[in-house]
Amino acid sequence: MPGRRSLPEPFFAGTGLDRADALRCQPERVAALSARSDARQLEWDNGAPALGADGRLRWSAVTGAPPLFLGLDGEAPHFSDLPPGDVPIDSRAHFALLGQLDEQDAPTFAAALSLANWHRRHGFCSVCGQATAPNRGGWSRACPSCSAEHYPRADPVVIMLAEHDDRLLLGRQPQYPPGRFSALAGFVEPGETIEAAVARELNEEAGITVRDVTYIASQPWPFPSTLMIGAYAMADGDRLTIDRTELDDARWFSRGEVVAALAAEEGAAFLPPPRFAIARTLIERWASGRLK
Repeated sequence: MPGRRSLPEPFFAGTGLDRADALRCQPERVAALSARSDARQLEWDNGAPALGADGRLRWSAVTGAPPLFLGLDGEAPHFSDLPPGDVPIDSRAHFALLGQLDEQDAPTFAAALSLANWHRRHGFCSVCGQATAPNRGGWSRACPSCSAEHYPRADPVVIMLAEHDDRLLLGRQPQYPPGRFSALAGFVEPGETIEAAVARELNEEAGITVRDVTYIASQPWPFPSTLMIGAYAMADGDRLTIDRTELDDARWFSRGEVVAALAAEEGAAFLPPPRFAIARTLIERWASGRLK
């Protein structure tokens, strides 16, 4: 429709680098790429990809043979070392970096951090227990003993809005800043569809039953490596039974209250999620009246 405004996209949206999957099985070509004058290597700081003052990722000339081939920027190959194994993984500090991160580099930041954390956690074969080594440009690990090959995983998490009578259900967790409310979320369990997970989590955490579950958008989340699956559902009623082991609180907010919160108006009913959370994108879409 001419003149129609585009919908807000989740942070981390976009393709980032060309991952050049076909090159991963060609170690000689990857090695040759690392020797090119335009090859770049990701810098790390305190166990996370390093950012410059402008919020962009910091790159330097390649040294040695980095184990992770991140992909191509045009023709320029980009690589990464693994951060030192003795550096503690501080997810909260890494999470704070998102407030500075330029959106252009967000997909590469997510891929590099998720991949590095996976290597740090999966140094041994889950089949025979022997030490494994990076393979396929760092996108798998191979066991020299039993020949098993292990691949990075992304754990699916549903994050959803529920609506009733033009009001939006949001909740808050204990670790949130004062006043913040966000979308409810939970892991998809084995043998479960996305729709079933949405219905189960909303019932478990807020005591409501829902219908008409609809997929909205998704977002990679590198803490440590999940795929956030954004969804929307209609609630059959508005009576809440809150699981206090999961949530501090949950409330229904009117459309006017949601709009005021997103606009950061004085006296707004709640503090919305930050810009880099898919919950923010979902709430913004709902407030605009256009989820898709």
